Amino acid sequence: MLLAKEIMDNFAYQTGISSDREQRRYLWTDAFAVCNFLGIYRLTGEEKYRDLALNLIYKVHHVLGKHRRDDLRKGWISGLDDEEGEKHPTIGGLRIGKELPERKPGEPYDEFLEWYRDGQYYHYLTKWMHALNRASRETGDLKYNLWAVELAKKAHEAFVYEPFPKAPKRIYWKMSIDLSRPLVTSMGQHDPLDGFLTYKELQATSPKDPGWPSLDGEIADIERICEGMDWITEDPLGVGELLSNTYKAMQLVSMGHLELKAFLINLLESSRESLKALRINQFRLPASCRLAFRELGLSIGLKAVEEMRKIVYELKNLFDDRVRQEVESILDYTPLGEKIEAFWLRNRGTASWREHEDINMVMLATSLVPNGYLKI
Repeated sequence: MLLAKEIMDNFAYQTGISSDREQRRYLWTDAFAVCNFLGIYRLTGEEKYRDLALNLIYKVHHVLGKHRRDDLRKGWISGLDDEEGEKHPTIGGLRIGKELPERKPGEPYDEFLEWYRDGQYYHYLTKWMHALNRASRETGDLKYNLWAVELAKKAHEAFVYEPFPKAPKRIYWKMSIDLSRPLVTSMGQHDPLDGFLTYKELQATSPKDPGWPSLDGEIADIERICEGMDWITEDPLGVGELLSNTYKAMQLVSMGHLELKAFLINLLESSRESLKALRINQFRLPASCRLAFRELGLSIGLKAVEEMRKIVYELKNLFDDRVRQEVESILDYTPLGEKIEAFWLRNRGTASWREHEDINMVMLATSLVPNGYLKI
């Protein structure tokens, strides 16, 4: 706990959350950071960490919810005026926070450069929806849930499309800052899974008020995209996120969403096969050949396995032997997460660590104090 606090305090200072330093906002990293601050607040009761989480949300919206400083366009990317933009800061989506401006219309596609260009990523937006909802759950302030739902509706409207009439729908990987055009048309393997379970999470924790915006249509739409999808992957970060999503599905079932039971079995089976497919030798390479944040994503997911085990034994009437057996089958991999965590604790001074220091710091802290991120 002390190390996680130290890491997050340093991140807050270095990136301008708790200091006057220039803002260094990046949506994926900041989503995990919000969850970490809230998790530390929950464990310690120190209001400082709740305040850091809410301050970070404000800064993300006022940096990534607005056009870049090097863009001729100014103000909220939604096009709303200042007053309405403050009320609905996510309704136009949020920028990734990449170093380079987005690719202009007609500009040739360069696969290497595209990784460094700005725009919007669907799977980053789902992470921010989750972070906002965690803020709503921890503070009781429903505006954060509303902002998450508004973001979900906008992201779904912009990213989900029909390649041709009556064809199965797909999800663009990356879109322009104003969401007017796709920048990368391929679909991420787990993007439909991220969207489906995040929408379900938001809906499950929204007020039971007929006036509150509903995600029923978006949930039905993305559930159809999920049908027949293969979730098995050998990418460490992908496996970690699959495990985290499996735990999210289990939490939703425990909250009464029994319609997800078959889906949960599918995710558990895919998690088991993905862990079996991991190339274990990659975790024996030197730090110079490894990416910390991708491996720490796996470590975080493996922490979720321990939480799954608690749920299935606490709720024996809800989860049958099949679910328990699947969870037990992936428990054998949890020591790998401990090895990854220990390796990067020893190698924080290496060049490969420093190259991605912000995201590495935050995801290491998530691995150390995972429930701020893993819990619905």
